Amino acid sequence: MSYSVGQVAGFAHVTVRTLHHYDEIGLLCPSGRSPAGHRRYDDGDLDRLQQILFYRELGFPLDEVAALLDDPDTDPQEHLRKQHALLTDRIDRLTEMAAAVERAMEARRMSVNLTPEEKFEVFGDHDPDQYADEVHERWGDTDAYKESARRTASYTKEDWKRLMDQHNDICRRFAELMATGAAADSEAAMDLAEEHRLWIDGSYYSCSYEMHTCLGETYVADERFTATYDAFRPGLAVFVRDAIVANAVRKA
Repeated sequence: MSYSVGQVAGFAHVTVRTLHHYDEIGLLCPSGRSPAGHRRYDDGDLDRLQQILFYRELGFPLDEVAALLDDPDTDPQEHLRKQHALLTDRIDRLTEMAAAVERAMEARRMSVNLTPEEKFEVFGDHDPDQYADEVHERWGDTDAYKESARRTASYTKEDWKRLMDQHNDICRRFAELMATGAAADSEAAMDLAEEHRLWIDGSYYSCSYEMHTCLGETYVADERFTATYDAFRPGLAVFVRDAIVANAVRKA
């Protein structure tokens, strides 16, 4: 039994363009073609795609995924064991990193010294003080909070507007890149993730790659962050998180 590229994209929740890209780079070449020349995928192709998506979720660059899957000395069962071990390690690491989130949560615009009219002008429907009490209670003793509060205390309306414009521009470019079908571990996506990290580092607090990865996980785990990113494009929070992880892996 074989499947069209559209059917496979639906099964795997990826775009048709992503599958075309995988074919072009030799990562996942369909086993057959229809009489009209259209791609047709069999069950073996679906198994390989599942392995690709496993490794991609773990942050592996596509060239490393290809090398792992095409290794003649590794059988499919070994791939599953390896992925299980990697996932277990990631779960353990994320558990440890949960304790570091208190150093990583974005300061939610604490200490915004603006009038109500200026806040509405700069932030629109978003109230920058909405989570101030929660943030102070949970992270008020952290270095990141103190550094962010110190920096932002002197920000003017123009400063906040500039930061919001920069953030929205990064989000828009992430959304446009996602719309092209580019993978989250593509060079373009990782470069945007690095730009995002430097924006935080230059605007709020020192943002290491580890801290940035914590933030990426927060964008997915906290529905308030998710809503902010998904407002630009559905699923963007996950895409940004994956790009951040891939960028951290690239740096490492």
